[in-house]
Formats: sequence, C-alpha cells, structure tokens
Amino acid sequence: MSLFLTLLYVFLCNSVSLSSSLSLHFPLTSLRLTTTTNSSSSSSSLQTSIASRRNPSQSSSSPPYNFRSNFKYSMALILSLPIGTPAQTQELVLDTGSQLSWIQCHRKKQKPTTSFDPSLSSSFSNLPCSHPFCKPRIPDFTLPTTCDSNRLCHYSYFYADGTYAEGNLVKEKFTFSNTQTTPPLILGCAAESTDERGILGMNLGRLSFISQAKISKFSYCIPTRSDRPGFTPIGSFYIGENPISRGFKYVSLLTFPQSQRMPNLDPLAYTVPLQGIRIGQKRLDIPASVFKPDAGGSGQTMVDSGSEFTHLVDVAYDKVKGEIVKRVGPRMKKGYVYGETADMCFDGNNPMEIGRLIGDLVFEFGRGVEILVERQRLLINVGGGVHCVGIGRSSMLGAASNIIGNVHQQNLWVEFDVINKRVGFAKADCSRSIP
Repeated sequence: MSLFLTLLYVFLCNSVSLSSSLSLHFPLTSLRLTTTTNSSSSSSSLQTSIASRRNPSQSSSSPPYNFRSNFKYSMALILSLPIGTPAQTQELVLDTGSQLSWIQCHRKKQKPTTSFDPSLSSSFSNLPCSHPFCKPRIPDFTLPTTCDSNRLCHYSYFYADGTYAEGNLVKEKFTFSNTQTTPPLILGCAAESTDERGILGMNLGRLSFISQAKISKFSYCIPTRSDRPGFTPIGSFYIGENPISRGFKYVSLLTFPQSQRMPNLDPLAYTVPLQGIRIGQKRLDIPASVFKPDAGGSGQTMVDSGSEFTHLVDVAYDKVKGEIVKRVGPRMKKGYVYGETADMCFDGNNPMEIGRLIGDLVFEFGRGVEILVERQRLLINVGGGVHCVGIGRSSMLGAASNIIGNVHQQNLWVEFDVINKRVGFAKADCSRSIP
C-alpha cells in the first residue's frame, strides 16, 4: 500500500478541536509497503516515562509523555502504539492524508500478527447504528455507513491505490501508561483489509486522531532510506512541543471554508502554498497557479506522509520530465512505469552519476522555505536494478492534486502546527539520536 490519499471518504468533517492535552514522542521507521516483510522477524520495545517538566501549552491535568518503539523498514511510517485496557500494541501507518484511524480486528485463523482482540479490553465498545456518526451527514456522502445484522455500525474505506479496509466502527482508548490515556476515540475495527497494519489518520477531519485527542501539533523526522541488507532506518515522531522547533521555518496552510464544496478539493488535507520547482540552478517555467486549487479544486498541493512518491499534476510533471529528458534522456529506461505513475526511471547501478547529471531538486514555498532533495538522493531504488526519480503523474492515480510524498520529506523535520495553521520544516539528520 504505497499511497494513502483517500478518494472515497467515510466521513467529512465540519470542525477541528485545537486544544492540546498530550505531549507524546514516538520514534518511527521508514517502511516500504511495496515490499513484503515478515512481521515476526522484528521486535519492538516499549518505553514510557513521565517527563519532569510541564509544557505550558498543555492542560494542567495532563503531564507530558515520552514513548519509544523501534520498527521494521519500508517506505510507509509505521508506529507501534498501545491501544485498549490493558494495552495491546498495534502497528499503524502514520498518514497525514486520511482521516479515519483503524486497527486490525481479524478473527480468521490466518489473521495479521498484530490483530487487536476486543474481548481482552475493558475499554472497548461498538458503535450502534443509532449513533449520530453512523448516519449520512452530508448529501454528497460517497460511501455511507450501514447497519450490519447485529445492528452495529459498519464502514468501508477505500484508498487511491486500490487497497481497502472494512469492519465496524468502535470506541477505544490509546493507553500510554497506567494513569494517562486518551479519551475513547472512534476507530475502525477492520475485519477485512488488504494490508497487515492499521492506519493512524492525522488529517484535519473531526474523526482524525489529532482532532479526537485534541492535539494541537505534531512533527516527524524521516530518515533516508537505505538499501543495505539488515539495516533499519529509525526516525522520530512528536505529538505536542518539539524541543528543537525554534529552528523551524514555517509556511501558512491554505484553508477552505466547510461550505466551499469543490469536486477535486480535499478540504481536510494539509494544503501548502507551493510556488515553484528548481532542477539544478534552473527554475522551471511552471505557472504558480498550477500549484493552487482552481475553481474546481484541481491543483491543490498537500503534504502527505502516507504517500511514498511525490505526485504532480500534468502541467508540472511534463515540465519536470522535459528538463530531466534534456539532461539524461538517452539513459532513461524506455517503456517502464513504476507504480503505474512514475516513468522517469533508469537501469544500472549508477544512480549517483545520474543524479549528478540531473542536479538537486528543490520545491519552493517562498520566504526562504524550501524542500531540498540533494542529487545523491534523487533516484529511488525500486528493485530489479531500476532506479526512479521519486515523482509520479497525479492523473494516473485519478487525482487532480500535487502531493508531497514521504520520499521527499526525508532528512527533514516536518511539523504540523494545527492550532496556528502552518507547517514547519527544518533540515536534519534524521538517522541520529532523538533529541
């Protein structure tokens, strides 16, 4: 499951609660979902400690927390979180591009190794069909919830890459210690799914994890991926104040009124004002309007931790590809498309040389804020001796948006300051010890 941009929403939200009551710190691992891994081969150690100082932005009744875990490798960001009472550790994909969080609740013999057992948790409860969230709330609800034979609320959730999850909506706590838990949050309890892990939905929707848990900001630092056998990159994830946030450079989020309905707009995404793209020293001739929503919502630029590659609308993609063809066109792998969207790929074991010929890739946001993809990290190993520029064509996804994927968020702190409606960036070596 390499992309988690939701095309069909189970819920659309009207408001976001922005007060902060938790300060959590999770290390995470950059994981590639296109590669099958044996979950039994990884071990996880959980360590919870109460910090000695109190963060002034938090509720006075809730002390800050630190929480750590190590993970397996892939190109999704996988957290191991304690859920239920007593806690059961669940693997969840950190996804800023979707709303509903869901956990694995398979009851089959061949169930995922991290499947949640509701019968073992005293804080677990099902949502009945009479619950307000189990009814279509908006006229253009594309996939409404239904009642199952037990009069429980049934949901189905689909993603852009064809993956899905379906089951019942439930309420459950995230338990971080014996004394600190979140309130009961509405989650999906998946009886059927195409992935082995659940989702931690982190967008601006009212049913996202941050909205229900009343979290005002979170941040993560994704390490560079590595092809070294047996090496596991470890990064960091904070909920609440980041101790190094003073060094961040921020861009304001573009926000949209809930009454503004546009067919191609995701109003719950973290939409940023991308202004241009440079390759080497050349700023590409791409109109700034290409990166902003038009009257129908096309052209929105979002930051999505759940998408592996960056994706661009046709006008921008054609300009990027045209410049790369000028520089290294004869070396391109003809007729090859990775993931049905990315066709700037190369054979051979010389990605550093190809990157040197192309140059650095820069996404410009104005006011000196940039995402720099250095030439030595420009090409991504997709297997079989093939390396690709980590950019795909959005239209091949059936999307009309620009998406900054996690492959272009590596070695960056990325902070989502929800209460101040901004996103911060800071260059970092994300493989180093956590501050």
